[in-house]
Amino acid sequence: MENEAKAVVITGASSGIGQATAEAFARQGAKLVIAARNAAALQSVANTCRELGADVLVVPTDVTDADQVKALAKAALSFGAIDVWVSNVGVGAVGKFQDTPIEAHDQVVRANLIGHMNDAHAVLPIFLKQDRGIFINMISLGGFAAAPYATAYSASKFGLKGFSEALRGELADHPNIHICDIYPAFIDTPGISHGANYTGRQLSAPPPVYDARKVADAVVRVSRHPKATTTVGATAELIRFGHFFAPSLSARFMNWFMTTYFKLADTTPITDGNLYAPSSRPGGIDGGLRSGRQRVALGAVAATAAIALGLFTLANAYSRNRHRNQWR
Repeated sequence: MENEAKAVVITGASSGIGQATAEAFARQGAKLVIAARNAAALQSVANTCRELGADVLVVPTDVTDADQVKALAKAALSFGAIDVWVSNVGVGAVGKFQDTPIEAHDQVVRANLIGHMNDAHAVLPIFLKQDRGIFINMISLGGFAAAPYATAYSASKFGLKGFSEALRGELADHPNIHICDIYPAFIDTPGISHGANYTGRQLSAPPPVYDARKVADAVVRVSRHPKATTTVGATAELIRFGHFFAPSLSARFMNWFMTTYFKLADTTPITDGNLYAPSSRPGGIDGGLRSGRQRVALGAVAATAAIALGLFTLANAYSRNRHRNQWR
């Protein structure tokens, strides 16, 4: 298969990481099947990918609907096989848990967890029949560490990580079928501006914020050389290990960071964003989070946060040592 054009399905392909991934595979001459709710945006992505040399099939799909996902898999077989499935849909709702409508929490979990399970459930029988295939789950650093003010997002990403690990266990006797997870750090995409916001404050992401094309390149690499876990961006690896050693401390730190940021951020209307329908605003790959103004504003908060984390860590270590000494 190394010299043949791969048939690649990408969900959530209408913007951000999904669009960047579609373009990256297009440059490799892949046969692409791109899916998302926004048909018009998909057509725009398809035109770009065709200009890059790819055969492209557009299949508008809502991954929270299992029947639509099965229809997507069936349509993808028009290329004869499915070599790679990139399960990339992701939505968010930012706000304190009790201030966020329960319907919004439900929709986040349905898209970010159940949607990915629908993807796997549709393609896995095809992979088993082929005795080969690569399923790539786009998770995020949220799969390693909880994000206060995004509780449903955290639940979905932790759940998705567990789902992947369990599925890898079930498929251990099928060495040619791979379940691969990608954990990006903070990425510059329209996702934050398109998401639901119940804080009444403008949203952004702390630096460093990485180019979505960096994630797309990682996905292409994994499609060639499958591996279970791939992080993108040093921040993801740091948060992964920091949470492993001090999970409660990292959650408290993130809560402090988010609360501090929202006190400084400009006000903005509360919105459901793209939770229940595609965004009416233009998509594209980039979200504008790496602009000079964003870097300066968030850099100040991030620097303060780094100092605070260091102090929290020292205080925590001192407290543990003092407690141990009392019992000697």
